[in-house]
Amino acid sequence: MIQTAILDRKQKPTKKQIQQISKVAKREIVYDEDSPELTPAMEKAFRLAAKNRNTYRKANIL
Repeated sequence: MIQTAILDRKQKPTKKQIQQISKVAKREIVYDEDSPELTPAMEKAFRLAAKNRNTYRKANIL
């Protein structure tokens, strides 16, 4: 199950939210046919796409 919390930039997460994040972070990742483990080539392409996206965002903000 996915839970979403929207915070303002000035807002801090609650202690309960921090505990939930810590608990989930310790869980093992489960891969399946809908979300397979990335190959090194796929991971490299994903990182490049994220880098390009972030560069584009910074250019539009300034």
